[in-house]
Amino acid sequence: MSSVERFLSGLACLALAATCAPSAFAAASSWFAHEHGAVRLVGGAAGGDEVDLGLQFRMKPGWKIYWRSPGDAGFPPQANWAGSVNLARAELAWPSPERFSVLGLETLGYRNEVVLPITASPFDPGKEMALRARVRFLTCNDVCVPYETDLALALPSGANAREAALIDRWRARVPRSGGGGPLSIDRIELAGRTLAVVASAEGGFGKPDLFVEGPPGFRFGPPDVDSTGATATMRMDVQPPGNARLEGREATLTLVDGDRAIERRVTLPRVPPQAPGFLFAILGLALLGGLILNLMPCVLPVLSLKLMTVIDHGGESQGRVRAGFVASAAGILACFAILGTVAAGLKAAGLAAGWGIQFQQPVFVTFMAAVIVLFACNMWGFFEIRLPGAVAGAASGETGRSLRGHFLTGAFATLLATPCTAPFLGTAVGFALARGVFEIYAVFLAVGLGLALPWLLVAGFPVLVKHLPKPGSWMATVKRVLSFALIGTAAWLLSVLWFQIGGPGAVMVALLLGAMAFATRQYRDLGGRARLAAGGTAAFLATVSMAGAGAFSVEGPSVAKNAPPWRPFDAARIGAEVASGRSVLVDVTADWCLTCQINKSLVLERGRVAELLGGGGVVAMRADWTSPDDRIAAYLESFGRFGIPFNVVHGPAAPGGVVLPEILSASTVLKAVDEAGGASAGGTAPMPVRAGRPGVTNGGG
Repeated sequence: MSSVERFLSGLACLALAATCAPSAFAAASSWFAHEHGAVRLVGGAAGGDEVDLGLQFRMKPGWKIYWRSPGDAGFPPQANWAGSVNLARAELAWPSPERFSVLGLETLGYRNEVVLPITASPFDPGKEMALRARVRFLTCNDVCVPYETDLALALPSGANAREAALIDRWRARVPRSGGGGPLSIDRIELAGRTLAVVASAEGGFGKPDLFVEGPPGFRFGPPDVDSTGATATMRMDVQPPGNARLEGREATLTLVDGDRAIERRVTLPRVPPQAPGFLFAILGLALLGGLILNLMPCVLPVLSLKLMTVIDHGGESQGRVRAGFVASAAGILACFAILGTVAAGLKAAGLAAGWGIQFQQPVFVTFMAAVIVLFACNMWGFFEIRLPGAVAGAASGETGRSLRGHFLTGAFATLLATPCTAPFLGTAVGFALARGVFEIYAVFLAVGLGLALPWLLVAGFPVLVKHLPKPGSWMATVKRVLSFALIGTAAWLLSVLWFQIGGPGAVMVALLLGAMAFATRQYRDLGGRARLAAGGTAAFLATVSMAGAGAFSVEGPSVAKNAPPWRPFDAARIGAEVASGRSVLVDVTADWCLTCQINKSLVLERGRVAELLGGGGVVAMRADWTSPDDRIAAYLESFGRFGIPFNVVHGPAAPGGVVLPEILSASTVLKAVDEAGGASAGGTAPMPVRAGRPGVTNGGG
């Protein structure tokens, strides 16, 4: 056969093959090219009721787009198919992503190139499809740039596009769902804020990674992988929103190891009951915290009341001494049981529950100030008989002979103690409020027992009272001296009101309480109906003062407290500062928290710490919780804390924060700053933040 004949025969064979083969053609929209890459819509194989499509992204070196769950920043590509013809649905699939870590921030996505496979269904499989997709996506490097474009593609019926192989290659990288295959998730454990997943792989693991998509608001850190051959244990930190619980909630686990990936939708197991030894340890901390609470500055007025009770007992029989102190301890425990009930109720209702939060309410603060003023008036001798009600019995000069008075004195001691957080108390109460009703009651009662221990000590050994002088005329002088401690406490409460409701409101309350004290002074010198009128006037003035405080409680926390170098609290800003290489010291405080004021005056606003905060190397951020603030409550609960003072340092080396003890010292603060930020936080110049431009979002991650 000649060469010409062979050539003609080859052409005939090619023509025959073309007529017999399925149609194959290029099916792709035009590229939308932008400064950092390009995107287009491609068509694939069509069979039966489904058609394969794909969104093909190409990114320039260093740029990326995001997965369906982008992580700490970004948003995934989105496609709106409005205007398409013969399209019933279009379901996007997501190949396994990469993890990008920048200064402790984690994002998930793709770089260089990715095709997001799409399974489309036409209304009528026998007709052509005309696709219209408005695609919105974000591409990031050092900065993030959002884009939006319209893509169009026409697909004849039953055609197989040349891009089918490209789509199939990326669809193979979509994690398999369900069981079977070379990877498997064998066990899931949840303990506190740590999620542990045990997995196995045929032929062993290479470089496994785990991505967790949980309920809205939950954040999951990168896993700490312990891989030994065919088994790997991956542990990751869980950051919940507020006091939300992860146990019993659903989550999607995506396990990736090279080109292998699986995906499972699971219900996370409930936390198994803590070992009795662990609970006993927490109760021990609660007991110790309650005992130390007796020595905290905010309990000074309580100590004076205790001292007066002891003096009143001087010379009495051991039985009466024991009964009085047992009644006082019972008052403390009963009040803590009520606090536990309130905390459990608030938690069950999904509301904020914490230690001392009742002092955020101006009406409660005014009530406490009024009671303290009445105590002082009694010590000054303005009235010497019991007023109607048990509270007046506690303030009466007959307190030493009234079990009801002792009981109310113990309860009053508890209310005055709650603005303070003693060492170990925050850990114990935080544990309780993050658990169930049983733990809440157990911990609160243990704290109450610790506070009541000095009272129970005297009740157990009443002979101690025998060493005190017997009651006499000298007690009048002691009462007047101790009354000044109570007046000082009332003045402190009025200063709290000043920041809660403003100066005019606090002055009004002070004048009303002064008028109430004047009315009680007249009570002593009057008789009959006039005395009754004086008592009614005092009660009326106290009621009006509380109503006035509630009416004025429209102002938020004082912002004057946040004068430089202190910045107002902004949780979102913390991450941005850390991402820029700076450390952030957060001081959660309130004007009603005396321990907070001591920390500020002795540590945070003097000496080396003040120089560090004022030098700009560390951002000083103050969260004023004097009045209720859901943002601050959620921030505290994210650390498992429900009381203040609370201080934490965030930095590049510890973006999650280094928590400081309740009682601060300069050395602990400086050590935490070094631990969180290293050399970059210790007063050196911060890293510059790249300037943005219109349409550009900084901090791409």
